[in-house]
Amino acid sequence: MQHADQQKKYRPDIFDRMKAGESIHLTDPQYDKVQALINRTIQLDDSTTVFVPFYTNFGRFIEIGKNVFINHACSFLDMGGITLEDSVLIGPKVSLITENHPLDPANRRALVCKPILIKQNAWIGAGATILPGVTIGKNAVVAAGAVVSKDVPDNTVVAGIPAKHIKNI
Repeated sequence: MQHADQQKKYRPDIFDRMKAGESIHLTDPQYDKVQALINRTIQLDDSTTVFVPFYTNFGRFIEIGKNVFINHACSFLDMGGITLEDSVLIGPKVSLITENHPLDPANRRALVCKPILIKQNAWIGAGATILPGVTIGKNAVVAAGAVVSKDVPDNTVVAGIPAKHIKNI
């Protein structure tokens, strides 16, 4: 019994495990920490504009730089971490999704989280979806309606489902 207590005592924090990409089950002994933060609002820099409605399921792992613009009806699922560097433009109805589920039906209710990074001066067009683990490069443009499942290099334009390279800027 003492060994089990020691393991529980030294278990990494659920938020660290989420950001590391570990599967998080609803039965996790620390899952109550997640529930406690679901409705927490985020603090934004004074130079940032966010048009409402704005949706987030968590709010704790969103980092926003200066001069960021987020248009209306965006949805950020941020348990894996979302970073928007300076001067990023986010069009209306953009979805940034850092959370996924295992394919195995027995574990499907677990969460697997991977961060999204949108680098300086990138522009995400209306209705685009950025999936877990994706980095959008500096000055890159994601066309409206694109579904991005792979990293986008600096100074490029991607479009389509799945998003593909269209041209260099």
